[in-house]
Amino acid sequence: MEVNDRAVRIKAAFSAAIAFGTALFGWVGWVIVIWLCAMVLDYLTGSFAAIYMGEWTSRKASQGLWHKLGSIAAVLVAALCDIALGVIAGKLGDGFISIDCGCIITPVVAAWYIFTELGSVIENAAKLGAPMPDFLKKLVSGLRDAADDAGDRKGK
Repeated sequence: MEVNDRAVRIKAAFSAAIAFGTALFGWVGWVIVIWLCAMVLDYLTGSFAAIYMGEWTSRKASQGLWHKLGSIAAVLVAALCDIALGVIAGKLGDGFISIDCGCIITPVVAAWYIFTELGSVIENAAKLGAPMPDFLKKLVSGLRDAADDAGDRKGK
């Protein structure tokens, strides 16, 4: 198989996976795709920044991957909470719990992770020498705080 054919097949598989996920989960699927892209971008910029600064080690790189695995576990916990609440509310009625039982926990948790990852990308880009506008740093930080506040409101 030629390199071009292989690249086309990889792109097609990647596109099909995104299409499947977003068709299956709707707008929440897009939130998850954005989060996964932010995670990959953070890992890459973090690795490049570490190489640039002469601080890259395989141990640090693997710790970064373990950190990403922990993030995935947290989003899966949120998804399981959404599913469980939907089942419970369906059987016991919405009066059983005081929060909306739609798929709300997963996107809020994913949004928090998205803005956390993007904040890290900004830090990594600055380490690589890119000038960072203060308003962008403040915006991303504010959006992360807003996701945190939304989660606090939903948990009450």
